Amino acid sequence: MVTLIIKNLKEVELPYRQQVEEIILEKYDFFQNLFKKYSKDLTMEVIFNRSSSTYKVSASIDLKSKKVLIAEENRDPIRAVTKLMNEFKRAVKRQYELERKDYEYKRKNRKKK
Repeated sequence: MVTLIIKNLKEVELPYRQQVEEIILEKYDFFQNLFKKYSKDLTMEVIFNRSSSTYKVSASIDLKSKKVLIAEENRDPIRAVTKLMNEFKRAVKRQYELERKDYEYKRKNRKKK
């Protein structure tokens, strides 16, 4: 079970808010599926900060082994969120596979062939 918390969404300009939220929710569905059978309840946080013309967006999730935190900065909030969520998805999936030791399973299969 993954809980989503979006902080400071009001700092995103009004025309972009809905698109930004849709991008986050789309990736949130991926995390819901990935952690369906995870033994720990997780909280995924997405935080927005705006200083003059740049948006700083960060995402974090606290897994069993470590906390995954990614940040992105861009003038365009949609680009910032899209790039951030793609990198975040990759990093979280990799850490999850390390926890499950998928890499050892794959390595053992290669040696048998």
